[in-house]
Amino acid sequence: MDDKRVWEFETGLWTGDADHYRQSVDDACLMVLPAPPFVFDGEAAIKAVADTPRWDRVTLSDQRISRPQDGLIVVAYGVEAQCDGNEPYQAHCTSTYRRLSHEEWRVVQHQQTPPLIK
Repeated sequence: MDDKRVWEFETGLWTGDADHYRQSVDDACLMVLPAPPFVFDGEAAIKAVADTPRWDRVTLSDQRISRPQDGLIVVAYGVEAQCDGNEPYQAHCTSTYRRLSHEEWRVVQHQQTPPLIK
């Protein structure tokens, strides 16, 4: 997956609907999110994110991509997301994708850390 498609994929995770999440997030995914119980796995991870509101506006910054081995992509970035005119949500994030087959990728890890220093 080229860099442009990686960032389109990641942005789609913020803006996509619940069906998009179920198609994009692996059953073995681990997530750390800034809401109890904080650590999620498997179907709980998919449900935790699929049940959140979709963001209308998403801006990614400080984008980094690593490809430590064939079939594995790790991304890190800052995000500012907003929906329904509410206050923007900000976080520092990482995601890890694994390739299942040619051009078929799934998220196996995701974490969001809101800014600790303001």
